[in-house]
This record gives sequence, structure tokens and C-alpha cells, in this order.
Amino acid sequence: MLKPSVLLLAGFAFLPAAAAAANVAKVVQHAAYKTSVATLDREHDRIVQDIVTLTEIPAPPFEEKARAAAYLDMLRAAGLADVEMDEEGNVMGLWRGSAPAGGPVVAIAAHLDTVFPAGTPIKVKREGNRLSAPGIGDDTRSLAVLLGYVRAMRAAGVRTGRDILFVGNVGEEGPGDLRGVRYLFGKGRYKDRIKTFLSMDGTDGKRIVNAGVGSRRYRVTFKGPGGHSYGTFGLVNPMTAMSQTVVDLYKIDPPKSPKTTYAASVTGGGTSVNSIPDQAFMEFDMRSVSAEALATLEKSFLGIVAAAVAGENKARSTREGPVVADPKLIGDRPAGGTAESSDLVKIARQAVAAHGLTPELTASSTDSNLPMSLGIPAITIGSGGSGGRAHSLDEWIDVEKGASLKGMLPGLTMLLALADLR
Repeated sequence: MLKPSVLLLAGFAFLPAAAAAANVAKVVQHAAYKTSVATLDREHDRIVQDIVTLTEIPAPPFEEKARAAAYLDMLRAAGLADVEMDEEGNVMGLWRGSAPAGGPVVAIAAHLDTVFPAGTPIKVKREGNRLSAPGIGDDTRSLAVLLGYVRAMRAAGVRTGRDILFVGNVGEEGPGDLRGVRYLFGKGRYKDRIKTFLSMDGTDGKRIVNAGVGSRRYRVTFKGPGGHSYGTFGLVNPMTAMSQTVVDLYKIDPPKSPKTTYAASVTGGGTSVNSIPDQAFMEFDMRSVSAEALATLEKSFLGIVAAAVAGENKARSTREGPVVADPKLIGDRPAGGTAESSDLVKIARQAVAAHGLTPELTASSTDSNLPMSLGIPAITIGSGGSGGRAHSLDEWIDVEKGASLKGMLPGLTMLLALADLR
């Protein structure tokens, strides 16, 4: 999950703001909704315990299976239908609405994976209302809140017109490259039925991510003949070409709007201090909320790599062989957006405002990028409460009941408004 930046998208209005407000007002005044809220209040300690239980089941990138299995059992115990794990490792269950089977589905998902590698010690520490552990807020709290929604809706006898798909998905973080939602929308059994997608990621209950920051990530390996630093001095050096690539990349002045960025981030290579390396590598990250701006930056970057290699081969001897570069794409998150004027964003803003919070439209890189890029209305929202230090070993959330519960309610409100609470 990335730190968001404010972004507003314009578009054609479909649902008048007054109609969105009426839709949300209908939900918050509904007896079943009020009973659901009372259940969340009563079961807050259970939700907190679910957070602790799930957090302490490690879920490193590509190793989410143990947590997924536990979450599968929890979804089944909560009373959902058709609970399953798909071939990619996503787990899900269906809340059945009154519409004919096979119709449109509203999906709400939280990701199972964390950024922490296997072997990272994970034990939740509690000091008053503050819980700390790796991954507790990103995104384990959201998984527990979704379970709380299902149990509360069940206890209240909620009836919806549309089906709701509750999902715990894999592969949101870094190297996962959105593999869970790629499968969900590309090969999953609901791929043609999901017409609205909510991702729950992080804590802030007033945040609405309606713009997806796309990214292209490369690992470039520069190779050459190598040799003794003294005896073969004057041969081409792959590290020189790599260094020139970084220097020239950082001469690019990317657009401020749409915000476009780049970074040289990870590097390594070489054999010994007295050797010309036979190879060196570096990883690069490029991002933008605009697919076009991202493509332009990527093209420039690849041109810089080629020019740096050519320059090194011209500057020094290639008698033992030239320097070559192998750019390998290691990450591809599509950019996209859901217009501010869309029905989904209007309902989301009204749902946040209905609970005394000020909605904030933002841009970030989340699971919603994928459906956004396909033209499917999608946003990412928070699970409530507060937290900090995401992606660090001392990550924390605050589970003080008042703020925690208040932050959960916008998500439940917009979910039931979108699913047509009856």
C-alpha cells in the first residue's frame, strides 16, 4: 500500500448527488442496518481478537496459504455460501441476494499477504488500545472487519437485492504484483459477474482511493567480460554503464500533473574489490496515475539503458567482449481511475459523510488498480480506526472502540447501498 496523494477525477454524472444521498440515508435509517451496527458494537472485542489471530499467522509474499486456510474457515463459520479457495489462493464466500442466481455481484476484498519475509517474528503486543505487529494494519485489520460485517448482517437478518462476494485475496504487496485480483478478474468464476469492486486496505475510514497509481518495475542486469582491476584495466565495465543509466535517468523532469515518478532502488553485483565485475544489477521503479505518462517514461528509461551501454562500449575496450544489458520487467500495475462523478464514488462520499467524517479522494496503488484498468467501477477504502508505521516491524493500530467502530461504518454503509438493502 502506498501513501496516497490527493487527486480528483472528473467525468459524466450518472446518479445525481441527491439520489446518492437518499440511497445512503435509506440504508442508515433501515432497522436491519441499525441492528448490524449494534452487533458490531457488541462484538468489537471479537473483531479485535480476529485481528490478533490472523496477524499471528505469517503471510509472506507467495506464502499466504496458512492464513488463507484459516480465513476460509472463518468465512465458512460466518455463514457465507459457496466458500472456496481458487487456484491462485484467493479465498471467498458469497452473500446471496434476492436477485436471480448468476446476476451482478458487488465484491469487497482485503488482502491476505504482508510485505514481511518468511521467518519474521510476529507476535502482537498490546499496550492499552494500541496493538503492534508486522502487518497488523496492512491489511489484517481489514480482513477481520469484513468478517465482522458478515456476522453483523447475518445477526440482523439483512436482505440485499444483489449478491455480495467477500474476498481475502493474495498477492497485493510488492512482488505479488496484484496476482490475486488478476486471477479474480481474469480467470475466476465470478470474473464476468463483478460489476462493482471495493478493496479495503489500511485504516483511515474517510479515505476513498478512486485513482490507481500504475507502475512499471525493472531489474536490469548489465553484463561484461570482467577481469583483473589492474591487469585488464581499460576493459569495458558493466558497472559504469549501470551508473550512467542512473545519472541520465535522474536528468528526466517528469510531469507534476499527472504525477509521475521514478526511483533507482536496489543494486548489487561484482566479485571482489580488485576485479572488474562481470555483471551488476539494479532495480528501477516508475509510477504514474496516467497510463500514457507512464508509457512515455518507460520508453525514455529503456532508451537511456541502451545509450549507456553503447556509450561504455565506445569509451573502453571490447577486446574481450562488449557490455550488454538485460532489462527484465518484474512489476506491472496498470493505472486507472473511477470518476468522481460515478455512482460508486458519489455513494462512497455520502456514506463517509453520513458518519460525520470528511471524505478524501486520493490516488494510490492498490488492488483496485486492476478493475479500474478494465473499466469496472472500483475504489479502495479504509477499515476504520487509526494506525501507523505500515511496512515496518513496529506497525501499529489503535482499537479504541469509539473511533474503531465509527471508522468501520462507512464501508458497511456503502456496501449495503451498492448491494441494494431491502
